[in-house]
Amino acid sequence: MSVRVESVTKIYGNQKALDKVSFTVNSGEIVGFLGPNGAGKSTMMKVITGFLHAEEGDVWINGAVIGENAREIRRQIGYLPENNPLYTDLYITEYLEYVAGIYHLKTVQSRVKEMIGLTGLEPEKHKKIGALSKGYRQRVGIAQALIHDPSILILDEPTSGLDPSQIVEIRQLIRNISTSKTVMLSTHIMQEVEALCDRIMIINHGKIVATDTPANIKSLATTSIRKVLVEFAESINQSKLHEIEGIVEIQPLSEKTWLINGGETDLRPLIFKFAVANELTILTLNKQESSLENVFLEITR
Repeated sequence: MSVRVESVTKIYGNQKALDKVSFTVNSGEIVGFLGPNGAGKSTMMKVITGFLHAEEGDVWINGAVIGENAREIRRQIGYLPENNPLYTDLYITEYLEYVAGIYHLKTVQSRVKEMIGLTGLEPEKHKKIGALSKGYRQRVGIAQALIHDPSILILDEPTSGLDPSQIVEIRQLIRNISTSKTVMLSTHIMQEVEALCDRIMIINHGKIVATDTPANIKSLATTSIRKVLVEFAESINQSKLHEIEGIVEIQPLSEKTWLINGGETDLRPLIFKFAVANELTILTLNKQESSLENVFLEITR
Protein backbone atom coordinates (compact mmCIF):
# COMPACT_ATOMS: atom_id res chain seq x y z
CA MET A 1 0.00 0.00 0.00
CA SER A 2 1.11 3.61 -0.62
CA VAL A 3 -0.38 5.37 2.41
CA ARG A 4 -1.29 3.96 5.83
CA VAL A 5 -2.74 6.17 8.54
CA GLU A 6 -3.14 4.67 12.00
CA SER A 7 -4.96 6.31 14.95
CA VAL A 8 -3.95 9.84 13.99
CA THR A 9 -5.15 12.62 16.31
CA LYS A 10 -4.56 16.32 15.71
CA ILE A 11 -5.64 18.97 18.21
CA TYR A 12 -5.91 22.76 17.77
CA GLY A 13 -6.38 24.28 21.22
CA ASN A 14 -9.49 22.61 22.63
CA GLN A 15 -10.67 21.26 19.26
CA LYS A 16 -9.90 17.81 17.89
CA ALA A 17 -9.44 18.35 14.16
CA LEU A 18 -8.66 14.62 13.73
CA ASP A 19 -9.82 11.97 16.19
CA LYS A 20 -7.99 8.62 15.94
CA VAL A 21 -8.26 8.46 12.15
CA SER A 22 -7.16 5.23 10.45
CA PHE A 23 -7.25 4.23 6.77
CA THR A 24 -5.13 2.90 3.92
CA VAL A 25 -4.70 3.98 0.31
CA ASN A 26 -3.44 1.29 -2.03
CA SER A 27 -0.92 1.81 -4.79
CA GLY A 28 -2.55 3.09 -7.99
CA GLU A 29 -5.83 4.12 -6.36
CA ILE A 30 -7.62 7.43 -6.81
CA VAL A 31 -9.27 8.17 -3.47
CA GLY A 32 -11.67 11.07 -2.89
CA PHE A 33 -11.72 12.71 0.52
CA LEU A 34 -15.13 14.25 1.26
CA GLY A 35 -16.43 16.19 4.23
CA PRO A 36 -18.12 19.42 5.30
CA ASN A 37 -16.06 22.55 5.89
CA GLY A 38 -14.01 22.11 9.06
CA ALA A 39 -14.35 18.32 9.03
CA GLY A 40 -10.57 17.76 8.95
CA LYS A 41 -9.83 17.11 5.26
CA SER A 42 -7.05 19.67 4.80
CA THR A 43 -5.57 18.87 8.21
CA MET A 44 -5.38 15.17 7.30
CA MET A 45 -3.64 15.97 4.02
CA LYS A 46 -1.11 18.21 5.78
CA VAL A 47 -0.36 15.43 8.28
CA ILE A 48 0.13 12.92 5.44
CA THR A 49 2.52 15.27 3.64
CA GLY A 50 4.47 15.94 6.84
CA PHE A 51 3.63 19.65 7.03
CA LEU A 52 1.77 19.10 10.31
CA HIS A 53 2.75 16.92 13.23
CA ALA A 54 0.01 14.79 14.82
CA GLU A 55 -0.29 14.53 18.60
CA GLU A 56 -0.99 10.81 18.33
CA GLY A 57 -0.73 8.09 15.71
CA ASP A 58 1.53 7.37 12.74
CA VAL A 59 1.55 7.77 8.97
CA TRP A 60 3.42 5.38 6.68
CA ILE A 61 4.40 6.36 3.14
CA ASN A 62 5.40 3.38 1.00
CA GLY A 63 6.22 1.42 4.15
CA ALA A 64 8.27 4.11 5.92
CA VAL A 65 6.89 6.05 8.89
CA ILE A 66 6.89 9.86 8.70
CA GLY A 67 9.17 11.27 11.36
CA GLU A 68 12.02 8.99 10.42
CA ASN A 69 13.84 10.30 7.33
CA ALA A 70 11.05 12.86 6.81
CA ARG A 71 12.90 14.64 4.01
CA GLU A 72 13.32 11.45 1.98
CA ILE A 73 9.67 10.52 2.54
CA ARG A 74 8.49 13.93 1.32
CA ARG A 75 10.33 13.37 -1.95
CA GLN A 76 7.83 10.58 -2.63
CA ILE A 77 4.87 12.96 -2.29
CA GLY A 78 3.58 15.68 -4.60
CA TYR A 79 1.30 18.22 -2.92
CA LEU A 80 -1.07 20.85 -4.28
CA PRO A 81 -2.42 22.87 -1.31
CA GLU A 82 -5.92 24.31 -1.38
CA ASN A 83 -4.72 27.90 -1.85
CA ASN A 84 -2.09 26.95 -4.46
CA PRO A 85 0.62 29.42 -3.34
CA LEU A 86 2.63 30.52 -6.39
CA TYR A 87 5.23 33.20 -7.08
CA THR A 88 3.11 35.34 -9.37
CA ASP A 89 6.01 37.57 -10.50
CA LEU A 90 7.86 34.60 -11.99
CA TYR A 91 7.40 33.18 -15.47
CA ILE A 92 6.05 29.61 -15.64
CA THR A 93 9.35 28.15 -16.82
CA GLU A 94 11.29 30.20 -14.30
CA TYR A 95 9.09 29.02 -11.42
CA LEU A 96 9.23 25.35 -12.39
CA GLU A 97 13.03 25.55 -12.75
CA TYR A 98 13.15 27.02 -9.24
CA VAL A 99 11.06 24.12 -7.83
CA ALA A 100 13.18 21.59 -9.71
CA GLY A 101 16.26 23.16 -8.10
CA ILE A 102 14.77 22.69 -4.63
CA TYR A 103 14.60 18.95 -5.36
CA HIS A 104 18.15 18.98 -6.77
CA LEU A 105 17.05 17.47 -10.06
CA LYS A 106 19.91 16.79 -12.45
CA THR A 107 18.01 17.39 -15.70
CA VAL A 108 16.11 20.55 -14.79
CA GLN A 109 15.36 21.97 -18.24
CA SER A 110 14.23 18.69 -19.78
CA ARG A 111 12.05 17.92 -16.76
CA VAL A 112 10.45 21.37 -16.85
CA LYS A 113 9.74 20.96 -20.56
CA GLU A 114 8.18 17.56 -19.87
CA MET A 115 5.92 18.99 -17.13
CA ILE A 116 4.81 21.88 -19.33
CA GLY A 117 3.78 19.38 -21.99
CA LEU A 118 2.10 16.99 -19.55
CA THR A 119 -0.01 19.69 -17.87
CA GLY A 120 -0.97 21.54 -21.06
CA LEU A 121 0.94 24.73 -20.24
CA GLU A 122 2.62 25.05 -23.64
CA PRO A 123 0.37 27.87 -24.97
CA GLU A 124 1.01 29.99 -21.86
CA LYS A 125 4.59 29.07 -21.00
CA HIS A 126 6.04 32.50 -21.86
CA LYS A 127 3.67 34.32 -19.46
CA LYS A 128 4.15 35.35 -15.87
CA ILE A 129 2.07 33.31 -13.42
CA GLY A 130 0.23 36.48 -12.34
CA ALA A 131 -1.13 36.88 -15.88
CA LEU A 132 -2.66 33.38 -16.00
CA SER A 133 -6.30 32.38 -15.54
CA LYS A 134 -7.11 30.35 -12.45
CA GLY A 135 -7.35 27.19 -14.54
CA TYR A 136 -3.80 27.63 -15.82
CA ARG A 137 -2.57 28.50 -12.32
CA GLN A 138 -3.96 25.17 -11.15
CA ARG A 139 -2.02 23.50 -13.94
CA VAL A 140 1.16 25.21 -12.74
CA GLY A 141 0.41 23.98 -9.21
CA ILE A 142 -0.02 20.41 -10.46
CA ALA A 143 3.18 20.70 -12.51
CA GLN A 144 5.19 21.73 -9.42
CA ALA A 145 3.65 18.83 -7.47
CA LEU A 146 4.74 16.39 -10.18
CA ILE A 147 8.13 17.77 -11.17
CA HIS A 148 10.14 15.47 -8.88
CA ASP A 149 8.18 12.40 -10.11
CA PRO A 150 6.53 11.42 -6.80
CA SER A 151 4.67 8.13 -6.46
CA ILE A 152 1.88 9.77 -4.40
CA LEU A 153 -0.05 12.89 -5.38
CA ILE A 154 -2.08 14.84 -2.78
CA LEU A 155 -4.51 17.39 -4.25
CA ASP A 156 -6.51 19.65 -1.92
CA GLU A 157 -9.57 21.06 -3.73
CA PRO A 158 -7.88 20.97 -7.18
CA THR A 159 -10.93 22.35 -9.07
CA SER A 160 -12.15 24.89 -6.50
CA GLY A 161 -13.28 28.13 -8.14
CA LEU A 162 -12.84 26.93 -11.72
CA ASP A 163 -15.43 27.35 -14.46
CA PRO A 164 -17.08 24.21 -15.95
CA SER A 165 -14.71 23.91 -18.91
CA GLN A 166 -11.65 24.33 -16.65
CA ILE A 167 -13.04 21.70 -14.27
CA VAL A 168 -13.35 19.20 -17.13
CA GLU A 169 -9.78 19.95 -18.25
CA ILE A 170 -8.29 19.52 -14.75
CA ARG A 171 -10.26 16.29 -14.20
CA GLN A 172 -8.89 14.88 -17.45
CA LEU A 173 -5.40 15.92 -16.42
CA ILE A 174 -5.78 14.13 -13.05
CA ARG A 175 -7.15 11.05 -14.81
CA ASN A 176 -4.13 10.98 -17.14
CA ILE A 177 -1.70 11.39 -14.24
CA SER A 178 -3.36 8.64 -12.21
CA THR A 179 -2.24 5.93 -14.61
CA SER A 180 1.17 5.97 -12.91
CA LYS A 181 0.44 7.61 -9.52
CA THR A 182 -1.51 7.05 -6.33
CA VAL A 183 -3.84 10.04 -6.01
CA MET A 184 -5.67 11.45 -2.99
CA LEU A 185 -7.89 14.46 -3.59
CA SER A 186 -10.33 16.43 -1.47
CA THR A 187 -13.37 18.09 -3.01
CA HIS A 188 -16.90 19.32 -2.33
CA ILE A 189 -18.05 18.36 -5.83
CA MET A 190 -19.90 15.03 -5.78
CA GLN A 191 -19.77 14.62 -9.56
CA GLU A 192 -16.00 14.90 -9.30
CA VAL A 193 -15.57 11.89 -7.03
CA GLU A 194 -18.03 9.86 -9.09
CA ALA A 195 -16.16 10.74 -12.28
CA LEU A 196 -12.63 10.23 -10.95
CA CYS A 197 -12.41 8.12 -7.81
CA ASP A 198 -12.06 4.39 -7.23
CA ARG A 199 -12.97 4.91 -3.58
CA ILE A 200 -14.46 7.59 -1.34
CA MET A 201 -13.69 8.42 2.29
CA ILE A 202 -16.14 10.67 4.12
CA ILE A 203 -14.84 12.52 7.18
CA ASN A 204 -17.05 14.32 9.70
CA HIS A 205 -16.01 15.99 12.97
CA GLY A 206 -12.51 14.58 12.57
CA LYS A 207 -13.58 10.94 12.10
CA ILE A 208 -13.91 8.70 9.05
CA VAL A 209 -17.64 7.87 8.94
CA ALA A 210 -17.74 5.94 5.65
CA THR A 211 -15.32 4.50 3.11
CA ASP A 212 -16.20 2.49 -0.02
CA THR A 213 -16.66 2.75 -3.77
CA PRO A 214 -18.96 5.54 -5.02
CA ALA A 215 -21.62 2.97 -5.96
CA ASN A 216 -21.53 1.29 -2.54
CA ILE A 217 -21.53 4.62 -0.69
CA LYS A 218 -24.87 5.39 -2.34
CA SER A 219 -26.33 2.27 -0.74
CA LEU A 220 -25.44 3.47 2.78
CA ALA A 221 -28.57 5.58 3.16
CA THR A 222 -30.54 4.32 6.14
CA THR A 223 -33.80 4.82 4.27
CA SER A 224 -34.24 3.59 0.73
CA ILE A 225 -36.10 6.38 -1.13
CA ARG A 226 -37.51 5.55 -4.54
CA LYS A 227 -38.59 8.45 -6.74
CA VAL A 228 -40.20 8.11 -10.14
CA LEU A 229 -40.31 10.71 -12.90
CA VAL A 230 -43.54 10.28 -14.89
CA GLU A 231 -44.75 12.27 -17.88
CA PHE A 232 -48.25 11.78 -19.25
CA ALA A 233 -49.46 12.84 -22.69
CA GLU A 234 -52.48 14.41 -21.00
CA SER A 235 -52.78 17.00 -18.23
CA ILE A 236 -53.81 15.51 -14.91
CA ASN A 237 -54.86 16.92 -11.55
CA GLN A 238 -52.53 16.25 -8.60
CA SER A 239 -55.40 15.06 -6.41
CA LYS A 240 -56.11 12.33 -8.97
CA LEU A 241 -52.55 11.01 -8.65
CA HIS A 242 -53.08 10.42 -4.93
CA GLU A 243 -55.28 7.46 -5.92
CA ILE A 244 -52.02 5.59 -6.57
CA GLU A 245 -51.26 3.44 -3.53
CA GLY A 246 -47.94 4.04 -1.73
CA ILE A 247 -47.32 7.67 -2.67
CA VAL A 248 -45.42 9.65 -0.02
CA GLU A 249 -44.92 12.94 -1.84
CA ILE A 250 -45.74 14.46 -5.23
CA GLN A 251 -43.70 17.27 -6.82
CA PRO A 252 -45.29 18.87 -9.91
CA LEU A 253 -42.85 19.79 -12.68
CA SER A 254 -45.62 20.72 -15.15
CA GLU A 255 -49.29 19.87 -15.69
CA LYS A 256 -48.16 16.63 -17.33
CA THR A 257 -44.88 15.83 -15.57
CA TRP A 258 -44.48 14.76 -11.96
CA LEU A 259 -41.74 13.60 -9.60
CA ILE A 260 -43.34 11.09 -7.25
CA ASN A 261 -41.77 9.79 -4.03
CA GLY A 262 -42.76 6.25 -3.12
CA GLY A 263 -40.65 5.90 0.03
CA GLU A 264 -39.55 2.26 0.00
CA THR A 265 -42.11 1.27 -2.66
CA ASP A 266 -41.30 0.99 -6.35
CA LEU A 267 -44.25 2.88 -7.82
CA ARG A 268 -43.67 2.08 -11.49
CA PRO A 269 -46.04 -0.93 -11.74
CA LEU A 270 -48.71 0.95 -9.77
CA ILE A 271 -48.39 4.05 -11.97
CA PHE A 272 -48.69 1.87 -15.08
CA LYS A 273 -51.90 0.25 -13.75
CA PHE A 274 -53.24 3.69 -12.83
CA ALA A 275 -52.59 4.97 -16.37
CA VAL A 276 -54.33 1.97 -17.95
CA ALA A 277 -57.35 2.29 -15.63
CA ASN A 278 -57.71 6.01 -16.43
CA GLU A 279 -56.93 5.69 -20.16
CA LEU A 280 -53.81 7.83 -19.87
CA THR A 281 -50.74 7.63 -22.12
CA ILE A 282 -47.34 7.48 -20.38
CA LEU A 283 -44.54 9.20 -22.30
CA THR A 284 -41.84 8.83 -19.60
CA LEU A 285 -41.58 6.53 -16.59
CA ASN A 286 -38.09 6.57 -15.03
CA LYS A 287 -36.79 5.61 -11.61
CA GLN A 288 -34.62 8.38 -10.11
CA GLU A 289 -31.51 6.91 -8.50
CA SER A 290 -30.39 7.95 -5.02
CA SER A 291 -27.68 10.59 -5.43
CA LEU A 292 -24.29 10.61 -3.75
CA GLU A 293 -25.07 14.11 -2.51
CA ASN A 294 -28.19 12.94 -0.65
CA VAL A 295 -26.28 10.10 1.01
CA PHE A 296 -23.44 12.47 1.94
CA LEU A 297 -25.88 14.87 3.60
CA GLU A 298 -27.52 12.04 5.52
CA ILE A 299 -24.21 10.60 6.74
CA THR A 300 -22.77 13.96 7.84
CA ARG A 301 -25.87 15.39 9.54
